[in-house]
Amino acid sequence: MKDNNGKKVKVAVVGGGAAGLTAAIAARHNNAEVIILERLDRVGKKILATGNGRCNLSNTDLDIAHYHGLNPRFAYGALSRFDFYKTMEFFERLGIAWKAEDGGKVFPVSNQASSVLDVMRYELETLGVETRCAAEVKEIVPGSGGFVLRLGDGSRLKADRVIITTGGKAAPNLGSNGSGYLLARELGHSIVEPFPALVQLKLAADFLKQISGIKFIYEAEILVSSKPLACAEGEILFTDYGISGPPILALSRTAGEYLRKGENVILRLNLINYMSREELETFLRRRLKQQSHKTLAFSFVGFINKRLVSVLLKEAGIADIHKPAGQVTVAERNAIINILQDWRIAVAGTNTWQQAQVTAGGVAVRDVDQKNMASKLVPGLFLAGEVLDIDGDCGGYNLQWAWSSGYVAGVCAATS
Repeated sequence: MKDNNGKKVKVAVVGGGAAGLTAAIAARHNNAEVIILERLDRVGKKILATGNGRCNLSNTDLDIAHYHGLNPRFAYGALSRFDFYKTMEFFERLGIAWKAEDGGKVFPVSNQASSVLDVMRYELETLGVETRCAAEVKEIVPGSGGFVLRLGDGSRLKADRVIITTGGKAAPNLGSNGSGYLLARELGHSIVEPFPALVQLKLAADFLKQISGIKFIYEAEILVSSKPLACAEGEILFTDYGISGPPILALSRTAGEYLRKGENVILRLNLINYMSREELETFLRRRLKQQSHKTLAFSFVGFINKRLVSVLLKEAGIADIHKPAGQVTVAERNAIINILQDWRIAVAGTNTWQQAQVTAGGVAVRDVDQKNMASKLVPGLFLAGEVLDIDGDCGGYNLQWAWSSGYVAGVCAATS
C-alpha cells in the first residue's frame, strides 16, 4: 500500500521469530516496504527448537479451549481470519509439504524445523525484505509522521507502522528476553505478569534423588483446595528437582497460575490407571498372599519399578517395609492402594524461563483490537505472537497463534 503522498508504507517488524517473519511476509505481499529488526545474530532461532527440532506447525483441532490468558477468546479474531487451512496453504506455497500425526499435531514431511525457517527466509529475500540482525530496539517513539525507533547502537530508524513481535520470556537463549514488554509499557500498554508455561514442575519432596530417571505412563492431575483443575496422561519422568514429561508440561500452566496466587498446588499421580480400585485391591490381596514368604518391599519387584518401591511404601506410611508380605494389614494394604492410585505431592514451583517453552501472561489484550492486532492506544502500532497475553496448549497451538496473529498484523499494518 502507498500513503497519501504515493510512497510505500514502511513497516518495521521488531523481532524475527515466528510471528515476526510471518508479519513481514504478509506486509510485503501487501506492497509495504518492510524491515525486520532482530536482537540476535540471526532470525528464527526459536522456530528451529520447536517440536523437538521437527517444528510442530499447527494442530488440526484449533478449538479456542486450547488457548489461555485473561481473555482467551481474543485469539479467535486472528485464528478465524488466518485459520488452519489458510495457514497450510501459506506454507504449501512456500514449499512445505505437511502431515498430521497423533493428536492432530502437524509437522513438515521433512521432519525438519530448519526447512520451515529456510523457506521463510527464502521468501523474505525474494520479496526484498530487509533483515537487520544484532539490532536491538531500545525505544519506539510515536509522532505525527509515524515512528522513530532508537536502536542499541544509538542509530535511529523511521517507520510508518511498527509491529512488536518480540516474544515473551521463555527460552531467553533463543531470543525472548521480555524486551517487548518494556517497549509496550512505555507506549501505554499494561502487562499481565508473565510466568513460565509448558515447563517442568518442582516438587516438595525429599525422595527425588532416589527415583530420578524413572519413567512411567502415568495419569497426572493438578489439585487446588482438593479440587481437580487439569489432568493429562502419558509418559512422565521423575527428576532430581521434580517431574517432567509431556503431561507435566501440559499441566504446568495451571500449576503456575495458582502458585502465583499463593495457593497450595498438589500434583496427584495415578500410577496404576489401568485398573479400578477394586481390581487393584483384588490383585494386591492375591499377590501379597502368593508372595507371603518374601519381604513386603521385595514382593513388589516385578510389578513396580524396584527403585520406586521403598519410596511408595514409606509414602504409604508403612513403618517396616521389610516385614513379611503375609503380615500386611488391611489398613496397610489400603494405604498402599491409595498411594498407587492417588499419590499426592506438593508442587513447590516451576522450572525457570530457560527451560520453559512458552510464556503465559504478557501485553494485556484489552487494549488491542482482535480484528487487526492494532493497538487501541497508539495509532500505527501492532502487536502479535507470544508478546501478548495469549498462550496455547502443547501440540502446535502456540506456533499457530504466532502464524495467525503475525499474518493479520502484517496485512493490516500494510493496508490500514
